[in-house]
Amino acid sequence: MERKVPHEVQTIITALESAGFEAYIVGGCVRDMLLGREPNDWDVTTNATPEKVQKIFPQSVYENDFGTVGIKTDADGAALKIVEVTTYRIEGNYSDKRHPDAIRFAKTIEEDLSRRDFTVNACAAAVVGGAMSVIVDPYSGQADLEKKLIRAVGKPEDRFGEDALRMLRAVRFAAQLGFDIEPQTQAAIARDAALLAHISQERIRDEFSKLIMAPGAAWGMQILYTLGLLRFIVPELIEGIGMAQNKHHIFTVWEHNLRALDYAVSKKYSFEVRLASLLHDVGKPRTKRGDGPDATFYAHEIIGGRMTKKILERLRYANHIVEYVTHLVRYHLFYYNVGEVSEAGVRRFIARVGAESIDDLIKVREADRIGSGVPKAVPYKLRHLLFMIDKVKRDPISPKALKINGSEVMETLKIVPGPRVGHILNALLEEVIDDPARNTRAYLEKRAQELDALSDAELEALRARAEGAKEEFEGAAETEMKRKHHV
Repeated sequence: MERKVPHEVQTIITALESAGFEAYIVGGCVRDMLLGREPNDWDVTTNATPEKVQKIFPQSVYENDFGTVGIKTDADGAALKIVEVTTYRIEGNYSDKRHPDAIRFAKTIEEDLSRRDFTVNACAAAVVGGAMSVIVDPYSGQADLEKKLIRAVGKPEDRFGEDALRMLRAVRFAAQLGFDIEPQTQAAIARDAALLAHISQERIRDEFSKLIMAPGAAWGMQILYTLGLLRFIVPELIEGIGMAQNKHHIFTVWEHNLRALDYAVSKKYSFEVRLASLLHDVGKPRTKRGDGPDATFYAHEIIGGRMTKKILERLRYANHIVEYVTHLVRYHLFYYNVGEVSEAGVRRFIARVGAESIDDLIKVREADRIGSGVPKAVPYKLRHLLFMIDKVKRDPISPKALKINGSEVMETLKIVPGPRVGHILNALLEEVIDDPARNTRAYLEKRAQELDALSDAELEALRARAEGAKEEFEGAAETEMKRKHHV
């Protein structure tokens, strides 16, 4: 089967060869092409030094100590915007288990391939006539692709001693490709797992994120635990291993979390939804009370939200990811029963969790249900809630939707800026949430004048009642759980 190489890569290799140098495509792009997959990026290796590469490609960028020159192309796709060209190299000792103490340029492609992590990534290929041609494969990577095995190049303990992140990469590749990890490689990971403590949280985060997005993410999480790596990434999840739940769950907390993740992966949900599905019940072990069929986990979503924030901050995720995933975990346990929650309650629910979060929150709830072993991800109650959300989502649920704003309140009441203005606006919003028909300029001005006649203490009491109303979903949930558990 002919395996075409993109024009941009062909041009780079042709230019290097025309200047008298060797050049091969190498690593992941060769692996992916052999598997019939579309490569996510393209790497070229050559015996030309970085200085020679820069002379051939004046628009290139060289800003590292590892012999890698970035060559800009006119390609539209991200995979080809910059093609990395790296000089054959051999790396020295890794005293910090993360970076080579020194590198030196090698003379042959075989020497360069000897430093690669896994055999399936240690293949290079010549490009002839615009297609991948002769394969250089000194470590039988093609055979391991056929066997569906992730095997370290040479002695696995040497590869992991050089860069401990490779242990996590082994699991990630297995989860992405649907491969097994070769027994000796697996044994070395289990033996050397503690080396992962030398790796920065940022590098761990990047590999962990790729694992979460892999087709076999749930299986990969199980392997992380089995091989002793999980305790250096998300040790909080280990607390749920072997922990039985109650009569509403047939799986342990750990099994439930993995099944929820697996469902989110099967639906091709976003990274944030997958992460929230994995972590949604991370707070259960710390909130469990009692044992057996009537065990309870009150407030686990609140504790879980706090734990999720700490976990994601520790892994150095961007603030927007930390806040959003924490939000999904915190609010995943909403309760809704047809006829028990009013339209105003649904409006308050939307205001509380954010209209922009509703779709993802429902997805996490689906994953939670399937992770519990129930047959339907979206039962009648959830479908009815979706109907109610659709029905009221255009109703006013925030101060911005009111037909009067803060400046107009101050002008109407002849008052100066201060907390009182906010209290009056919040009270007006609560009335409009109860009855959207009240959202008229005339009603709100009249009502604002009535509210202004109240004392600060009376306005504060209104605010407190409004806060209580916002808990309608959670309050109904607690009442229902107490009834079920005879508390």
